[in-house]
Amino acid sequence: MSEKAIIRARAQQLRARFEAAGAVVAETPVLQPAEVLLDLYGEDIRARAYVTSDSLLGEQMLRPDFTVPVVQMHMEHGAEPARYTYSGEVFRRQEEDTRRANEYTQVGYEIFDREAPAAADAEVFDLIGQALQPLNVRAATGDIGLLLAAVRGLDTTDARKAALERHIWRPRRFRALMDRFAGRVEPPASRLALLAQDAPMQSGLPFIGLRGPEEVEARIDALREDAGAMPISQGQIDLLDALLNVRETLPFALEQLRDLAVDMPAITEAVYCLQDRIEALDKRGVKVDEVEFEGSFGRTNMEYYDGFVFGFYAEGRADLPAVASGGRYDALTKVLGQGREIPAVGAVIRPEVVLQLEASA
Repeated sequence: MSEKAIIRARAQQLRARFEAAGAVVAETPVLQPAEVLLDLYGEDIRARAYVTSDSLLGEQMLRPDFTVPVVQMHMEHGAEPARYTYSGEVFRRQEEDTRRANEYTQVGYEIFDREAPAAADAEVFDLIGQALQPLNVRAATGDIGLLLAAVRGLDTTDARKAALERHIWRPRRFRALMDRFAGRVEPPASRLALLAQDAPMQSGLPFIGLRGPEEVEARIDALREDAGAMPISQGQIDLLDALLNVRETLPFALEQLRDLAVDMPAITEAVYCLQDRIEALDKRGVKVDEVEFEGSFGRTNMEYYDGFVFGFYAEGRADLPAVASGGRYDALTKVLGQGREIPAVGAVIRPEVVLQLEASA
C-alpha cells in the first residue's frame, strides 16, 4: 500500500469517529474562489496560497484549509444546530521552511450551535483528545477573545485599538506598535519630517503610485491625529503584558485572570466564558487541572479564530507540527453569512503526524 493510501485510510478511521459522534460528512471542492475567501485567512495564509486563474471561474486557489469553505457552505444551506466532519488534502506554499509539507491531509470536526458555546468548545476539545489518547501528546489552550477584549478596553484612540487588534496574530508587530503607542519609540524620521511641514500637499511634487490626493491627505490627517494622541499608560501596558504572560493549568489561570479583571474590567465577560468552558470540560471528564492555559497561545494560528484556541503537541518532538489544532470562529460566520451569524467551533487532526507517532511508539 502506498504512503498516500495509508494516510487516506487513517484519515477515514479518524473521520469515522466523528461521524459516530453525529457529524455529517462535508465535501468541499479542491479549487476555491480566491477573490471571496483569501481575505478571510489573514496575511500568512494569503502569502502561502496557491492561486491560479480561469477564464470562466476567475481567480481560484487550491484549498488551504477546510474551515472557511465549510462555514461558507453552512451559512448558505445549513440547518441549525449542525455538526460536520471531513477529510482531504490542503495546500500551502512553504518557501520559508522547505522541510514543511506543502500538501497534507486534514480530518476535521466542526460544530455550529448557538445554545451552549462552552459545551461545544468542550465537545470539540474532548473528541479530539479522545482520538489522540493512545499517543504521548500534551494539550495547550488559550483564548483570543481575552486578548481582543483587552485591546478594545485600552484607553486610547479607536484607530490605535484597530491597529493593535489587526496585529494580534503578529506578535512582533504588535509589540512594536505597543512600544510606539506607549511613547517608548519615536516615529520614523520621515514621518516626523512630513508632519513638520505646514502644507505637505502643496509641495508641488508629482504624485507617484496609485493613491490620489484625497487618500494621501486623509492619511496625513490620520498621522497627525495619531501624533497628538496621549500615550497608553504604563499601567495598562503592564496589565496587558501580565495577561500575555499567564501560563498555568486551567484552574490556576482562571484565578490569575480573575485578579487581572479587577484592574482590567474589559476582560470580565471573556473570563466568565473561560470559567464556563472549564466547567463544561470538567463535566465531560477532561482533567482540567492537567490542561495548560497560555495567555499568548494561538497568536500564530489562523486569524479567523476569535475565542477559545487549542493545540495538541507530541511530547519531545519539537520537529513535528501540531498533531491537532482548533478554536472558535464566531465572527467568521457573520462575515460569510452576510449579517447572519451562529457561534461555531472546530478542529483538525493531521493523520500523517498521527502515523509518525504511532510508528515510533
